[in-house]
Amino acid sequence: MQELLSQEKSIYLQIKEMIENDIIRDILLEEERVPSTNELAKLYAINPATAAKGINLLVDEGILYKKRGIGMFVASGAKQVIVRKRKERFFDDYIRSLLTEAASLGITKEELIDMIAAGKGEDAK
Repeated sequence: MQELLSQEKSIYLQIKEMIENDIIRDILLEEERVPSTNELAKLYAINPATAAKGINLLVDEGILYKKRGIGMFVASGAKQVIVRKRKERFFDDYIRSLLTEAASLGITKEELIDMIAAGKGEDAK
């Protein structure tokens, strides 16, 4: 969790995404304690309330839960929840517009699949 914060989006959202990324990458595992708001504040030189806002979003989504007096922990099934949510967002952000543009250009499903497969082959080079 040593990523750099950027000016592109709110800090609390970046904190939330960094924790999600650590869960997806198995850096933070289910039932494992996550850094406290004070630890995050010190690490990134931010206000603890800002860190808490990002943490609380994850609590609201059921990704994290609080053990009173101990800290915040990764909930069971958190990784699956994050992956499902991100797949839905990927579809909404990228695939919908891709399909709309493909339809307007008369690109068939088969042609689109071939284009994607060809692009994937280019990544191997």
